[in-house]
Amino acid sequence: MLRTHTCGELNPKNISEKVTLCGWVQKSRDLGGMTFVDMRDRYGITQLVFNMQTNAKLCEKARKLGREFVISVSGIVEERSNKNLKIPTGEIEITVDKFDILSKSKLPPFTIEDNTDGGEELRMKYRYLDLRRNPLRKNLELRHRMTIETRNYLNSQKFIEIETPYLIKSTPEGARDFVVPSRMNEGEFYALPQSPQTFKQLLMIAGYDRYYQLVKCFRDEDLRADRQPEFTQIDCEMSFVTQDDILNTFEELIKHLFKKVKNINVEDFPIISYDYAMKYYGTDKPDIRFEMKFVELNNLAKGSGFKVFDDTESVVGICAEGCGDYSRKQLDKLTDFVRKPQIGAKGLVYVKYNEDGSFKSSVDKFFDQKALKTWSEAFNAEPGDLLLILSGESGHTGKALCELRLEMGNRLELRDKNKFCPLWIVDFPLLEWDDETNKYHAMHHPFTSPKAEDIQLLNSEPGKARANAYDLVINGVEIGGGSIRIFNKELQKKMFKALGFTEEQAQEQFGFLMNAFEYGAPPHGGIALGFDRLVALFGGSDSIRDYIAFPKNNAGRDVMIDSPSAIFAEQLKELKLKIEE
Repeated sequence: MLRTHTCGELNPKNISEKVTLCGWVQKSRDLGGMTFVDMRDRYGITQLVFNMQTNAKLCEKARKLGREFVISVSGIVEERSNKNLKIPTGEIEITVDKFDILSKSKLPPFTIEDNTDGGEELRMKYRYLDLRRNPLRKNLELRHRMTIETRNYLNSQKFIEIETPYLIKSTPEGARDFVVPSRMNEGEFYALPQSPQTFKQLLMIAGYDRYYQLVKCFRDEDLRADRQPEFTQIDCEMSFVTQDDILNTFEELIKHLFKKVKNINVEDFPIISYDYAMKYYGTDKPDIRFEMKFVELNNLAKGSGFKVFDDTESVVGICAEGCGDYSRKQLDKLTDFVRKPQIGAKGLVYVKYNEDGSFKSSVDKFFDQKALKTWSEAFNAEPGDLLLILSGESGHTGKALCELRLEMGNRLELRDKNKFCPLWIVDFPLLEWDDETNKYHAMHHPFTSPKAEDIQLLNSEPGKARANAYDLVINGVEIGGGSIRIFNKELQKKMFKALGFTEEQAQEQFGFLMNAFEYGAPPHGGIALGFDRLVALFGGSDSIRDYIAFPKNNAGRDVMIDSPSAIFAEQLKELKLKIEE
């Protein structure tokens, strides 16, 4: 080894020892007869001292060091006179008697410090420099630790980690596939897996009753803060289990991670139905760190001559506690918020519940104090509260009110990043209708089993069938989901038929799985958890990028290596592909 210690481990116990360190120059300070250099590696920072009186030549050489030079130094550990107790090595310094420049550095395009002056695109272009900063190092250390603890838990539960292929067959269900042309099979393509779904089911048929994998998956879809074209998931499958068995097993995994990584004890996860979540939160991934549930006002608000309510499908609102003193300016900002194109509401009705028990609203012309009192009772409102009400088509209004609820949660500081409220959502619809394709699509995927009592609906009213499926949600973020799978060939045929597959199409695309069902398939189910999202949640961030070593930008590009890029004509020729000019 070129070094005896790292830059983060020396302390007063090492005083008088001769040591050798290697690392990067963080910064240097010339103070007349003394030069101080902060040297950094992955483990921390150590102060180096060069003395002009004792070794003028060495000190002059040190004064020529630039930021991010890589150096090797040897010297004696001394007690530091001006101690810095904010860092582990702040009580000592190294009096250097020898050093070598291992590698010089150009001036970095941004400062390599916790609070850098570099913009996101610039830092992504020079990602290898950005990764030197403490915040990103800590993020990747968090990811590493969570990887270890995930494996520790699953291994303790007799799961076996098995790798599945990355070059698979393209299927039309789900998001768009990334496709890979095959040189040896002209005109045919592999697809990169959106998940190892069919392979883990085949492993259950093969008798490996508890499988897991921390696996890379790929989806060619529009990106946002919590999406990347390639991502990692904790992928698991179990045989001879019920839905409750899976929920219990993976609730314990999440509790294990919170305890081991954050030293937090999380309470048992509530279980609520999809219908309940949509009715009271307007979303299937509710943030339950705060209440503010929806209250429907159809029976109370319609029939008073206010056409905005009378001529609409749904009138629904929330109660913002303690906001009854909002000014007109604040209320106008809320109105502007719900009218944003991405929210899409036409307007906002408010009711102030004054401290004296009276009411002031934006619809006083249509509703008297008695009517507004009745509304407040429906909300369980108290004096000093503010009612915020939207109306319109049911689904659209629910989504808009969900966004308003989250906005109020932010404004009232109710969405504490240090508070964690996981829950399970169950009883999803099995299928959802798509007006564009004029057919049903699987809410989760086509291998999800319907509830036993709803199987007969596949023949008559498939849209009413419920799925034996579940999602894990933490703080309003969908961390993952899964289902009990179909393991019977005839039921799988019914499912494909409900999805509009012909028998020939089903056999062509999924015949390998259908055939496997004929060789003793066990009842099985599983789950996949978004590992990047889970790590970001533990790190207190909404974005997963800084928890991935080399992420893509919003356009799906790696600006550091300039990918994706064109390929050589020779490669296209080998693949028998032509690019239209």
